[in-house]
Amino acid sequence: MTQVLRGVAVSAGRCAAPVARMAAAVAEPAPAPALDESKREAAAAAIVAASQQVQQDLLAAAASVSGTAAEILTVTSTMATDPALVSSATTKVTDDGESPERAVWLAADALAEQLAALGGNLAERATDVRDVRSRIVAHLTGVPGPGVPRRDEPFVLVAEDLAPADTATLDPASVLAIVTSGGGPTSHTSILARSLGIPCIVATIGADDLVDGQVIAVDGGSGEVHVEPDAELIERFSLEISLPEALTEPGRTKDGHAVALLANIGNPDGADAAAQAGAEGVGLFRTEFCFLGRETAPSVEEQVAQYGKVLEAFPGKKVVIRTLDAGADKPLPFVTADDEPNPALGVRGLRTSWDRPDVLEDQLQAIAQAAKAAEADVHVMAPMVATVAETETFVDACARHGIGQAGIMIEIPASALRARDLLKVASFASIGTNDLTQYAMASDRELASLASLSTPWQPAVLDLIAAACDGAARHGRPVGVCGEAAADPALAAVLVGLGVASLSMTPRSLPAVGAILATVELDECRALAEVARDASSADEARAAVRDRIPALEEWAL
Repeated sequence: MTQVLRGVAVSAGRCAAPVARMAAAVAEPAPAPALDESKREAAAAAIVAASQQVQQDLLAAAASVSGTAAEILTVTSTMATDPALVSSATTKVTDDGESPERAVWLAADALAEQLAALGGNLAERATDVRDVRSRIVAHLTGVPGPGVPRRDEPFVLVAEDLAPADTATLDPASVLAIVTSGGGPTSHTSILARSLGIPCIVATIGADDLVDGQVIAVDGGSGEVHVEPDAELIERFSLEISLPEALTEPGRTKDGHAVALLANIGNPDGADAAAQAGAEGVGLFRTEFCFLGRETAPSVEEQVAQYGKVLEAFPGKKVVIRTLDAGADKPLPFVTADDEPNPALGVRGLRTSWDRPDVLEDQLQAIAQAAKAAEADVHVMAPMVATVAETETFVDACARHGIGQAGIMIEIPASALRARDLLKVASFASIGTNDLTQYAMASDRELASLASLSTPWQPAVLDLIAAACDGAARHGRPVGVCGEAAADPALAAVLVGLGVASLSMTPRSLPAVGAILATVELDECRALAEVARDASSADEARAAVRDRIPALEEWAL
């Protein structure tokens, strides 16, 4: 009888193929006798050179992709030359005589442990630190660096977890699916798998026992891995069920209720891909790409040029620009502190403008100038808003720059529960389900042991979304979702039933979400929302909803 492993489904799709496990990680360098003092300066310089080379390699990889993948690779590249890592490593060489590779290993271990202990979004950076550690050590020792295995035939990639730098450059023609024993539903692996259209299951119990060459059948929609399946199951999972490559009609339910299907983009390069995918606009334009890897904020002129590229791709269409979301896992030296004890609950998002209002003012000026030169319908929203006072301050700032459509992100329970007050002031809201789930469930989204908590299918999270929509409806304000929840076709129907007016996602998910919404009526969506909220667990909610949408099976979603 076929053994079935179960994990957390994060990217829909099916396949049957042999396993290819990630290659063994770079080994920890063994302790060695202390370096002669005459060699220490050169050894320290070698660390600096290797870290800079790794940064350049990651930036080159970022330049070869777009959207979320490019953003994550760019963020990871900054970790390679992070002063906390490089300075600590070089000190271990110059003061203690450690070999350069051993020094990097020890320094990275200490930094990764500090980040992991902080929890929240910052814990994700621990994975990045260990990844760049292996890459730097590989450069220093001349051994092959970490990477995805190469095979003559397509395969299912199996690993404990994947570094963002590896996931971002996967080839969907070779990697038919991803199965990991670690990670969570909103981890970087999950987000990138969805952006690439690769079926993916994370936090899979028993995945570590899978071996190279073993045939498995993966159902990224249900979260099931069938080990050594029979011929019938292999044939069923191998059937090519092709969704359209682009959204061909505006999003709507079967009975014609409009649901705007928008794209999330992380830099101007992602705008063309989103437009080609048929996106009705942009629901989340992340502006951090302008600010990352810099010691000072970009000028107004630089920002105008970058924002204009995106607006030009969507003439006459809605483009929602999020102001700088620094802090937590995206520290920036000119707006965030290095010594926050818990950055996930610290000065991040709009809060960075309390001490550096000039950065926000310059950004709003740049957005306003770019909007005047374009034909897009520009909306602007602030991240991490918690109170009415914050909302009023942001809306007033936008008004000073002639920006009429000023909104807020709902990412914490406080703003969801008091949306009726915040949306008196803001003209719209967008729910960031990744952070909302993390803060509501007090669960680190990178921990596999908490994966069952770290999902927007949690009834408590759905209750918060319902509260936000109900509060906004009192004032006739629209609420969208721009978190990863919007890319789940089954959950998309639930969100519409809760009152969500627009769904913004990775462009690859647009056709699937559009296809499923077109098979259910608005009243069915409302009934599905009630079924999900009445469930006693996330798994129960998900299973109950999926059982009531037959088209998911037809489309292998």
